Amino acid sequence: RVERDRTIGAVVVDANGSYFCCGADTRDLASSSTDPASPKAVQRTSAVYNAFVRIGSLPVPTVAVVTGGAVGAGLNLAMAADIMVVTPETVLDSGFAARNIHPGGGHISLLGRAMGWSGAIALAACGQSLSGSDAVARGLAYIAVAAEDIPATVEQLTRTAASDPELTRRIMTSARLELGPPAVSWESALEIERGVQMWSMARKGRASWSSRGPGRS
Repeated sequence: RVERDRTIGAVVVDANGSYFCCGADTRDLASSSTDPASPKAVQRTSAVYNAFVRIGSLPVPTVAVVTGGAVGAGLNLAMAADIMVVTPETVLDSGFAARNIHPGGGHISLLGRAMGWSGAIALAACGQSLSGSDAVARGLAYIAVAAEDIPATVEQLTRTAASDPELTRRIMTSARLELGPPAVSWESALEIERGVQMWSMARKGRASWSSRGPGRS
């Protein structure tokens, strides 16, 4: 629906309950361990991957509201979103090494793009976990707020994007092209942005420059 309905300017990925996501169903993992190369095992794993890959590929900004915690593929889901909102007490845990399995779903890459080499290795290989406050300090999450303040925080984060979905979608296209991975050079970014900025200026029109946008002065 988000891909089809161009009136949608932002997406919030929230928990169904008090805990964001504890990862893949261990019963599925156990079944796949019997014959990991079988078509059914590959299909099960691909279904888990697609759950967060689709979120990470949406054409609008996505905000993951991570309360309680996120582990393994659940952490992948949180990291696939563009912005992660947590509480100070949220626990973010790679979880794969603790279960004696290799990370999957691009887990190391997702960690690395947020935290760099050391942070990715600390979580993925050394089994460290982070509180929500630590995650913000290390770049994995955007902001940590008390649970009761999350709705207002999310509303503030998504307000501008939701008010102008057409512009938001074009900004997100440019962001994915420029930031990657892999990121492009500044010179390339100039050319990526040139045409779409001209489009936005033409859309705005000469007479509207006294305003920052719809409903603003």
